[in-house]
Amino acid sequence: MGETSYKNRGMFLENMINESNTYYNSVDRCLIYKKPTPIKVLNVTYPNNRSHLIDKAVYSSISTLDYNGIYREKYIEFDAKECHSKTSFPLSNLKEHQFDHIKKVIKQKGIAFLIIMMNNEFYLLKGEDIIEFVNSNIKKSIDYEYIKIKGYKIIESYTPRLKYLDAVDSAYFKENI
Repeated sequence: MGETSYKNRGMFLENMINESNTYYNSVDRCLIYKKPTPIKVLNVTYPNNRSHLIDKAVYSSISTLDYNGIYREKYIEFDAKECHSKTSFPLSNLKEHQFDHIKKVIKQKGIAFLIIMMNNEFYLLKGEDIIEFVNSNIKKSIDYEYIKIKGYKIIESYTPRLKYLDAVDSAYFKENI
């Protein structure tokens, strides 16, 4: 039996968010970027005079959340999570250092959340709701019903691919919509 590869897990959702950010940034609605994964280069080869090839690298430190930037004068940070379970979002998909980072962003009055793709739908789940769930439950996963109730549905469209800033507005800027 072959080994399962998780190398590109989550790339569909990340690509949709990247396309949305390209659009949002181009129309000056926000300034949000995907953070590069921190790596330490161990070996480089030079196939010709004009290029170089990194052929060995390791992660240099743990990453926090995938995206950050500014929206409506607020610092914003979030991560994209694809969930293949139809009934619940496993908390193991959220690493402990990511959970701790969400708490730190919120403590500094920033906006932190997850965009979760589940059952072919997209939801914004506020960091505050994730913290509340973890602190008041012994469950190892968040029920799909909880995500539907507490989350903010994100609409798919042509431009942008995911209208996640509309969900951010609903979740964090209700009085200003």
